[in-house]
Amino acid sequence: MSLNDWQTTGAVDPVAHNRVAWDRQVDQGNEWSRPVSAETVARARAGDWSVVLIGYQPVDRSWFPADLAGVDVLCLASGGGQQGPTLAAAGARVTVLDNSPRQLEQDELVARRDNVPLRTVLGDMRDLSAFGDSSFDLVFNPVSNLFIPELAGVWRESFRVLRPGGALLCGFLNPDVYLFDHEALDQRGELVVRHRLPYSDLTHVPAGERERLFGVDAPLEYSHSMAGQLGGQLAAGFVITGFEEAPHHSDATAGWLPGYFATRAVKP
Repeated sequence: MSLNDWQTTGAVDPVAHNRVAWDRQVDQGNEWSRPVSAETVARARAGDWSVVLIGYQPVDRSWFPADLAGVDVLCLASGGGQQGPTLAAAGARVTVLDNSPRQLEQDELVARRDNVPLRTVLGDMRDLSAFGDSSFDLVFNPVSNLFIPELAGVWRESFRVLRPGGALLCGFLNPDVYLFDHEALDQRGELVVRHRLPYSDLTHVPAGERERLFGVDAPLEYSHSMAGQLGGQLAAGFVITGFEEAPHHSDATAGWLPGYFATRAVKP
């Protein structure tokens, strides 16, 4: 079924589409799909490590347990061979869940290459039924929820699989980034307001235009309100104890507004 058919019928399966799309992103060398180096792993083993939730900004180390040794971490929608292997080399017991088999292969590559123990699981970030209640001390979720149409399941499931006192570290896109015309922004660096929020690739941009700008197999994106992001975490039972922002790492909005936000949310 083409994107045009999906727009007409509403029958899109974002999980299936974005699984194929992200597999192709790996093959095309997307920067979030390039495994960390053996040197990065060696430094992490020696206690010198950092990971990112938003853009290129390292996460404040105070958001993590003081010692990662033996800490059970779920890297949620976090494949690509970057955060998972780094945290595992630093001592955590890491499980990486991602919707893309090729993204998970990047984590497995580092695990084999550098003898880093970690587990990979293929799945939708909204469905963590593969894991029991209170299975993890930390859920690490870098910017990825723009690839799913609704968020409540992410917050509910993350809360369920965390142990009391555990934390969800989440990065997400500022919804205001989606206000702007894609072509004007990406090709001319102009901020031209075009789209009403909430935004969806399936409803706001004709399929032909989207394919011309991003390619036939580009991942589908959705904006989410701050009420859905922050209010959704609170409604699931979390207490938000940290909040950060960063400019978008690659587009013209960076000089005008924060492109990313990050939260640290604790399960009481």
